[in-house]
Amino acid sequence: MQACRNLVYADSSEHLTGMRILGVDEHVWKHTRRPGEPSSMVTVLVNLTPLVDGHGPARLIDMRPGRRADVLKTWLTERDPHFRDGMQVVTSGTGSPGTPPLWTMPFPRRGRSWTKFHVVHLAAEKLTGCRQHLQRETTGRRGHKDDPLYKHRRSLLTRMNYLTDRERQRLDLLWSTDDDYAALQVTWGFYQEMIAAYGHPRKAE
Repeated sequence: MQACRNLVYADSSEHLTGMRILGVDEHVWKHTRRPGEPSSMVTVLVNLTPLVDGHGPARLIDMRPGRRADVLKTWLTERDPHFRDGMQVVTSGTGSPGTPPLWTMPFPRRGRSWTKFHVVHLAAEKLTGCRQHLQRETTGRRGHKDDPLYKHRRSLLTRMNYLTDRERQRLDLLWSTDDDYAALQVTWGFYQEMIAAYGHPRKAE
């Protein structure tokens, strides 16, 4: 075995035994490639069961060229039915909207999980999308530097306890001066609550 931080690569034929939690991520194998060369993306498959159970490090089990859903589907169909039946959770290191099709086969009813970074990132995208929609709806154009919604775009994405007093006052003023921003205020509130939930000292709660 070759250890690398908290990840171990196992070349034993028994390295899939008892595996219940599969981690899937994409990795850029080579950052530069010539025209006509195949994609430099690889799909990385990791057994997270030992890490979650507290019995040892996560184990790298395979790396496959490509980043499409077919890569994972092919790998899973190569496993025997007993292995697939024992799979409980598939975690994704990719939070893009195109990720869910990875899990449609061959066990569509298993648990799905994303890292907290990607969940919060998706929430931030929705918050930004709401702000941009209101900007166009209220002004008929994209944001300019003196537009209230555009001026506060960074503050809106900042965690509540990292806001300065001045930023808090400006956001309070933003919410109180225009009812058209109610949808943005609600979306911002959910975004902040999500961040606070992940930061809770007692994870079960």
